[in-house]
Amino acid sequence: MKEPSRTMWRKSTRSNGTANCVEFCELQDGWAVRDSKAGEYGPVLLFSPNEWSAFIQGVKDGDFNI
Repeated sequence: MKEPSRTMWRKSTRSNGTANCVEFCELQDGWAVRDSKAGEYGPVLLFSPNEWSAFIQGVKDGDFNI
């Protein structure tokens, strides 16, 4: 997968300024997610389009509710 650029990152709309945020970025061949506290120096999780779709569907279905 292609490396995301700095200008492509977006912060979650659920972010409320408490530093418990994720940023995400759409890539040509998938999606990238990172912890906003670590920024450009932290790890990046890369997802294929199918993996991202499965994740989004899981969120909608409540699979990750605690």
